[in-house]
Amino acid sequence: MTDVVVDEPVRQCVGAELAAVSRALYERGWMPGTAGNLSVRLPGGAALITASGRDKGDMTAADMVTVRADTGEEVAPGRLRASAETTIHSAVYRTTDAGAVIHVHSPYATAVACRTGRSGDRARVIPLRIERFELLKGLGLADPARTAVPVFPNWPEVPRIAADVAGYLATERDAPPALLITDHGITTWGRDLAQARNRLECLESICQLLLLTDPTC
Repeated sequence: MTDVVVDEPVRQCVGAELAAVSRALYERGWMPGTAGNLSVRLPGGAALITASGRDKGDMTAADMVTVRADTGEEVAPGRLRASAETTIHSAVYRTTDAGAVIHVHSPYATAVACRTGRSGDRARVIPLRIERFELLKGLGLADPARTAVPVFPNWPEVPRIAADVAGYLATERDAPPALLITDHGITTWGRDLAQARNRLECLESICQLLLLTDPTC
């Protein structure tokens, strides 16, 4: 296993950006308490991710953990632990060109994930088919008129969820840059935090519209 290289000034700059976005999403009610996690891929094979058990409204650049982008393994174990869902982030990084990943518990997307995931076989991925909404253009899709967002089973073992995600993204090359987890929340990604957050906002708004126009979705 090759060592990853972490440039400390870059780490501090990215850490401050992660903390700022975390606070903003907390203030919107999308990362209540210690819920949710964000990460950014760094040059040299690493990623910086929010630490486990930290209040997302009070995070600073010091509340981040450096991990291997491809595995989620901590580069230098210390007093902080990486988010329990780091393996999901690494699954996205292994199978896409994402530069940043955001996972939150925004209410409308989480509600849609609950209803969709419970509507079929809870041991398999269920597609949430979305059509026509203008906001789909914000997801950077090959066909901006429609998509199928995967809704994954919420296994108690997070690495099992990550394995499902990696397997799905490795085979579904036209998959949107987002996924839902039953009873859990939403994950989006993009070239950077700004794009990942923009896609998150678009999909959360679409989920709100789905609930308003079809309460049985």
